[in-house]
Amino acid sequence: MDLDVVNMFVIAGGTLAIPILAFVASFLLWPSALIRIYYWYWRRTLGMQVRYVHHEDYQFCYSFRGRPGHKPSILMLHGFSAHKDMWLSVVKFLPKNLHLVCVDMPGHEGTTRSSLDDLSIDGQVKRIHQFVECLKLNKKPFHLVGTSMGGQVAGVYAAYYPSDVSSLCLVCPAGLQYSTDNQFVQRLKELQGSAAVEKIPLIPSTPEEMSEMLQLCSYVRFKVP
Repeated sequence: MDLDVVNMFVIAGGTLAIPILAFVASFLLWPSALIRIYYWYWRRTLGMQVRYVHHEDYQFCYSFRGRPGHKPSILMLHGFSAHKDMWLSVVKFLPKNLHLVCVDMPGHEGTTRSSLDDLSIDGQVKRIHQFVECLKLNKKPFHLVGTSMGGQVAGVYAAYYPSDVSSLCLVCPAGLQYSTDNQFVQRLKELQGSAAVEKIPLIPSTPEEMSEMLQLCSYVRFKVP
């Protein structure tokens, strides 16, 4: 075989091998970096931008698309242990002429995380109201969307500040009372009042606990490597 052809295959193979090896190394050693790149790319594709805003010494991190207009803005509140980017799978279906705002809830991702902060539902509602006022989002009523813990915060927010809210959408909200408790609620009640905070099923620290959490929280079973 001609030496130039051999060299060409060597160069081509090396060019392909470098990114493949880099991806494998990242997957094994720095998976969080891959996840951040993935969300960055998805935000960029959907036109979402990340910004920070401060209320006194408290920092809020949020992503947004569009500008306030004649149509109501949409504020989206995520659930416990999630972050603003969980809404990207919803954002891709929403019209691009709407003003969307997805905020990191208190203690999550880029928003201030402090053990001194009041992270009760009422405390989070007050923080979200501070965020709304920082952005002047309530100059006119806006649509408020929340899921899980964010759904409970959204519901209580609408009760405290009804003039701020144009409409309310709650997706699997926490805080609702049912006639019978499901397995998830039963498990949380068993832990309530006990000192076993490290045993909270929503905060896994091992692969086994992660699998248990997914079985407890997910109606559709799926495997995560």
